Amino acid sequence: MAMTASSGLAQGAGDVASAGQAERSPFLRTTELLAPYQPAKPLITLSLGEPQHPVPEFVAPVLAKHTAEFGRYPIAKGIEPFRRAVATWLSSRFQLPRPVDPESEVMVLNGSREGLFFAAITASRYVAARKGRPAILMPNPFYPAYGAGARAAGCEQIHLPTTLANGFLPDLDAIDEATWARTVAFFIASPANPQGSVASRAYFARLKELADRFGFMILSDECYSEIYTREAPGSILECAGPDFSNVVAFQSLSKRSNLPGMRVGFAAGDRKFLAAFHELRNVAAPQVPVPLQHVAVAAYSDEAHVEENRRLYRIKFDFADQILGNRYGYKRPAGGFCVWLDVSDRGGDEAVTVRLYRDAGVRVIPGSYLAREQNDGSNPGAGYIRLALVSDSESTAEAMHRLVETLG
Repeated sequence: MAMTASSGLAQGAGDVASAGQAERSPFLRTTELLAPYQPAKPLITLSLGEPQHPVPEFVAPVLAKHTAEFGRYPIAKGIEPFRRAVATWLSSRFQLPRPVDPESEVMVLNGSREGLFFAAITASRYVAARKGRPAILMPNPFYPAYGAGARAAGCEQIHLPTTLANGFLPDLDAIDEATWARTVAFFIASPANPQGSVASRAYFARLKELADRFGFMILSDECYSEIYTREAPGSILECAGPDFSNVVAFQSLSKRSNLPGMRVGFAAGDRKFLAAFHELRNVAAPQVPVPLQHVAVAAYSDEAHVEENRRLYRIKFDFADQILGNRYGYKRPAGGFCVWLDVSDRGGDEAVTVRLYRDAGVRVIPGSYLAREQNDGSNPGAGYIRLALVSDSESTAEAMHRLVETLG
């Protein structure tokens, strides 16, 4: 069955009252849910996807060398060494149709979040007039920045349920032509947060065909692409054609290099879109300090610390395989560092979140808080909890042992 506009939850600029709790931060909602309780055991936090592995050793020396450059206003698109390092990394990491031009096809970001937000606004101004109310499509569950960007752009949000039945990726064939015709942008996350699903090359190619046919932008969130335990995920850029038209990929050093507090990432792809993106960010977005860009040059020029990062995550997923087994629908994800567990038969996601915090000292996040309710009343995140395996391996293993002992 084709998905029409009514299949997603329409959220326009004036729908604040109807949005209710769903518009609020899932982390704030979790804090409020747990506020009446005290953990019975020392707390282990697996709710926030904040990497806790050691900061790479090269960071401090590079910062020290370039400290004086904190005295300069950064240019919006990024310094040339940064853009060149990104272009080189992309060409070595992915099978691109041609090398990315560092001058016109790369832009520095304060991590991927602000880029994804401002990209939605840019897309609403950049694409040709739509046939009907402009809409931005996104997976459900989704990263909150997608919805915030769509709302700021004045576009309808259409949430595409990602469930076990569709491999935790939006079903492209379930969307009707009328909806495609008014689409401004399509947010895709691969590896997905929270499920860890990875889009195949064929999936990306199909999405690119639709973008070219209907004239919308693909905003591909690939910030987890370097966290995997088996096969390296691909990029939408590999299927974007020789001019990367209608395609922009977003990356961040937060996960790849264990630098969540540095706030450096990039956007790469369609040069015409990036020119419009640059115009908006140049007057509205925070710029990236030059010394941090030099650290990023070092980070994108080194793979040893990234492989060490992956090794530490592999250890924790090995523990998950052993401790969780086949309970709660657990399967080792293809990418990312999150575990998505079905606790619908243990009382539901909110009740289990409270129980784990109160009785086991394990903080997780309810899956329903990461998603929106569809118009049919369903919530694709309901009945699930998300665990972010970001703590050290001993704490992570202990948390999973407590989880199994508590939930059975």
